[in-house]
Amino acid sequence: MRNPLSDKIVSIPPSGIRKFFDIVNEMEDAISLGVGEPDFDTPWHIREEGIYSLEKGRTFYTSNAGLKDLKDEISRYLSRRFDVNYDPDQEVMVTVGGSEAIDAAMRAMLNPGDEVLIPQPSYVSYVPCAVLADGVPVVIELEEKDHFKLTPEKLLEKITDKTKILVLPFPNNPTGAIMERHELEEIARIAVEKDIFVISDEIYSELTYTESAM
Repeated sequence: MRNPLSDKIVSIPPSGIRKFFDIVNEMEDAISLGVGEPDFDTPWHIREEGIYSLEKGRTFYTSNAGLKDLKDEISRYLSRRFDVNYDPDQEVMVTVGGSEAIDAAMRAMLNPGDEVLIPQPSYVSYVPCAVLADGVPVVIELEEKDHFKLTPEKLLEKITDKTKILVLPFPNNPTGAIMERHELEEIARIAVEKDIFVISDEIYSELTYTESAM
């Protein structure tokens, strides 16, 4: 029987994070740092709202772009937090996580052969998302001497006429490196100058434990 999987799917290795997570689960007295999730139960007031929603019968299909009330609140949050304005009806979409959002964005934006710049070390799903969208992942190796931050010099070295997207996590996953405002502004200047779209993965942006880097 032929393999039902495409060559593209077969070429993508399993997640190293999940493999490590499974190993740690078999060990005693081990603290897993493999998956970025809270170590406490979901707060009761959040669970209560979920239960209330079920009791009200809100169990049917919603808009594929997300609940309108939620999109409105996301728009207001972005305005309060970052002083940016997005139309909740046209510019905000709710996904079930950052990975789906990045995957959907790349599938919507990439044509076959378009290059995606991915600073490494990075989250394991960036490269597979680019491959599945027929893009070409181009790795930018970050260095300890730069505190694992993307520098303008490293970025410019990898830009070609096929470059379309730069994936830029804030903070970096897994190193935790946080770029300061002047560093981000320099990267933004290059992106505008070279007409490159930036996918800003900010899933951990609120998890900083000192004064704001921005």
